[in-house]
Amino acid sequence: MSATNDRDLVGFGRERPLPPWRERSPLALSLVLNYEEGGERTILNDDPTSETYINEIAGLEPRVGQRDLNTESLYGYGARAGVWRILRLFEELGVTATIFGVGRALALNPEVGREFARQGLEIASHNWRWFDYADVPEEVERAHILKTNETIRELTGAPPVGFYCGRVSANSRRLAIDCGGLLYDSDAYDDDIPYWLELEGGGRHLVIPYALDTNDMKFSTLNGFAAPSAFADYLCAAFDELYREGADGRPAMLSVGLHCRVIGRPARLAALRHFLEHVLKHEDVWICRRADIARLYHESGT
Repeated sequence: MSATNDRDLVGFGRERPLPPWRERSPLALSLVLNYEEGGERTILNDDPTSETYINEIAGLEPRVGQRDLNTESLYGYGARAGVWRILRLFEELGVTATIFGVGRALALNPEVGREFARQGLEIASHNWRWFDYADVPEEVERAHILKTNETIRELTGAPPVGFYCGRVSANSRRLAIDCGGLLYDSDAYDDDIPYWLELEGGGRHLVIPYALDTNDMKFSTLNGFAAPSAFADYLCAAFDELYREGADGRPAMLSVGLHCRVIGRPARLAALRHFLEHVLKHEDVWICRRADIARLYHESGT
């Protein structure tokens, strides 16, 4: 299989293999906080249009050649207020997480990047900009990945070991691997446990799948969550079912995707608090960074 991951619709089949955390926990919970604010589309970033994605205003049309001050302000809330509310909750409950950090967003607010590092959170690369890379020239995307790696190194003292573009090009995974230092990427949604890809030219690469259903972005979609209780109930239901499977001998992982401008709103944070307090009633759950999962796989050779 190539680094571009030609479609595999077979996967692990009827019985998925035991992950290397099986002796540690029936369930690995990966909290992911996307830090994107300031990296979105705006003419301030030399983009032709304004941003419309994961926004409080449903059905928003991009403005061509103009700023959308409402969208900029809504994104600004995540960087100014939302992220700090979320970090206070993480610290209060003693949970860890992986940050999918957009390079430009981190560069515009280095204080928050340093706070991520102070709390021991992993900062994975979320590419340099929060836009669709599908039509970005390969040499430009490579430069963006390298620039993000350097920005994270400057903030934390070490380059990222994880990568998630999200709005990918056909080149994103290959370029991220070529730029070096990766233990994993998360640009996949196709399984409940990590898996290896065999790379062209030899070697293999770990994929730790992400999830878009257990994700607060669905507060911004027409078929998504309206009330905080609906989000909390959905997360708890996913957790309870995977925990049951793990107790029956089939451990899996649960990815929960969060965004500063979304879950950082007070009512929605209450839903996250409810979910985490439910999780913490189970002492054998492994709440971990994605880098921790990756290191287990690399060390065990699973």
